[in-house]
Amino acid sequence: MNSTNIYSIIRIDIQSVTPKYLQISNAILQGIENGSLGKDYLLPSINDLSYELEISRDAAERAYRNLKQMGVVGSVPGKGYFIATTEFIQPVKIFLLFNKLSTHKKIIYDSFVKTLGDNAAIDFYIYNNNFLLFKKLLGQNRQTYSYYVIVPHFLEGGENAADIINAIPKEKLLLMSKLLPDVTGKYASVYEDFEKDISSSLEQLIPRLSKYDTIKIIFPNYTYHPVEILQGFISFCQHYAFNYAVVDSIEAEQIQAGTAYVSLMEDDLVILIEKILNTNLTVGKDVGVISYNETPLKRIILNGITTISSNFEMMGVKAAEMILEKSTEKVAIPFIVNLRNSL
Repeated sequence: MNSTNIYSIIRIDIQSVTPKYLQISNAILQGIENGSLGKDYLLPSINDLSYELEISRDAAERAYRNLKQMGVVGSVPGKGYFIATTEFIQPVKIFLLFNKLSTHKKIIYDSFVKTLGDNAAIDFYIYNNNFLLFKKLLGQNRQTYSYYVIVPHFLEGGENAADIINAIPKEKLLLMSKLLPDVTGKYASVYEDFEKDISSSLEQLIPRLSKYDTIKIIFPNYTYHPVEILQGFISFCQHYAFNYAVVDSIEAEQIQAGTAYVSLMEDDLVILIEKILNTNLTVGKDVGVISYNETPLKRIILNGITTISSNFEMMGVKAAEMILEKSTEKVAIPFIVNLRNSL
């Protein structure tokens, strides 16, 4: 007879981006690990699980199927599902916290998950560049995770992020994308050197940039992008004697011939392209366009948009490898320049 209420173990976190079936699988594995669920424990039927957790029948069925593939759960016609064994290799438990969902973040996530394979159980959260939500999610998830993998980008309040992150044991911390100077101790990181990367990337584009009178970077006042990007841009322009300007609102910008634009945000890129198309100017001849962060669509738009971008696939792979190897390295991921017709 079952003595443990399974629904005290399995809870669906609606704030988590982790698929519901994986939340169920991870909760059952944790219940076995901490002794709450023993061998031969009779699990609820798929219909009961679906009803009690208010999830689809497909999600419940997929959770059990996942556990059966691991050999943890068995089933008998007429009896249902049960814990077949408590002897299994416990996957590494990872709390994954991204600032937002985007095309390049998906590339990081996919390569990270693929490299970890069956070696990890991941709880995935998004805080939408909001420091208060970031603080809340970390505060609510102080359970036993093997690693906290965090992308720290904020619209505001980020100056206090280090206080929150420093409370995490350093051997369990991996910062991704950005280093925070006030985060202390020996911890793992795969990061972008924003100031150096944009400067060195623009250096590679000097032969094309030299045909333009002015280079402008679209850098809104209200952005999560690191100020080091702006510093690297200005440093490059001053060093190579380019006229330059910082555009804080692309909506108010008057497009003029002889200008090359560096666009950081996807929304700004759309507005910039619309404005150019409403003129008689030719992209790549009269006006140049460089976009920050590579996406597959940029290979096609305007017969190809020039991009400067971190190697996001490498970032995800390297982060996963560091977890598997228990490394505390700090690794800078190199930038890639994709020269196309827009410049």
